[in-house]
Amino acid sequence: MKRFALIGAAGYIAPRHMRAIKDTGNELVCAYDINDSVGIIDSLSPQSDFFTEFERFYDFAWTLKRQQPLDIVSVCSPNYLHFSHINAGLRLGCDVICEKPLVPSPKMLDELALTEKETGKRLWNILQLRHHQAIISLRDRVLNEQRTHKHEVELTYITSRGRWYMESWKGDPRKSFGVATNIGVHFYDMLHFVFGKLQRNVVHFSHEHKAAGYLEYENARVRWFLSIDADDLPESVKGKKPTYRSITVDGDEIEFSEGFTDLHTVSYQAILDGKGYGIEDARHCVETVDFIRTAVQAAPQNGEGHPFLTRLLR
Repeated sequence: MKRFALIGAAGYIAPRHMRAIKDTGNELVCAYDINDSVGIIDSLSPQSDFFTEFERFYDFAWTLKRQQPLDIVSVCSPNYLHFSHINAGLRLGCDVICEKPLVPSPKMLDELALTEKETGKRLWNILQLRHHQAIISLRDRVLNEQRTHKHEVELTYITSRGRWYMESWKGDPRKSFGVATNIGVHFYDMLHFVFGKLQRNVVHFSHEHKAAGYLEYENARVRWFLSIDADDLPESVKGKKPTYRSITVDGDEIEFSEGFTDLHTVSYQAILDGKGYGIEDARHCVETVDFIRTAVQAAPQNGEGHPFLTRLLR
């Protein structure tokens, strides 16, 4: 049984990590967050120690590490804190499992790789869409096909967010690194996983609430649109559901709206089995979002614009 510490216990994604720790037969022994709204711990790991000051948490974990095993630190903190919290976990002498995005830039990946080498510990990234059966099946199909032309793909992800979002760290691009990074990084990783290396990256529109662009991979031409604005929802969805997620390949919808619930547990089990995804696996999507954040917007050409883009460019 592995013993875990968790950083960022009050966030949206932390309960999935706590559940994954429990469901894989392991133990959460201590957790930290500046907020104390962590009653979820009672139903998953009631024996866990909890701290609202990082120094007290780290001192406790360091002392604990000297007395009995502390194996893994799970990082679920806001995006801009990942780098420092990953480093803290590795230098504590633990492996680290971190949520997306791992870090905002390839340079930071290089620095973390050096810390891995110095400490002899491993950093793992949660890239859960790689474990989704529908995505695995699509990848197998693409790899086994003999085609002379690239697949035509449209990715649309609209997840409505209220006014709270822009007041939170997620609405601050210095902390979330922008909407394309915060809600898009897993999809960019999935596209690379399925369609191969990225060959071209163009940004057509970038705003604090939405972004759109074009990605060309070895085996696909991808028009993408991401948004947290409910006004962007298709008429067929408005008033019925707050989220619209669609991926079409050559005009055919890829259904993967189900099967998300247990992907963190599947990811944890793969990591514990030594089959998880590390720094180099995450590099491709980190490079993708790093470019998108700094790219100069360009007008779409040759049918490369997403259909929703026409509303934004009127």
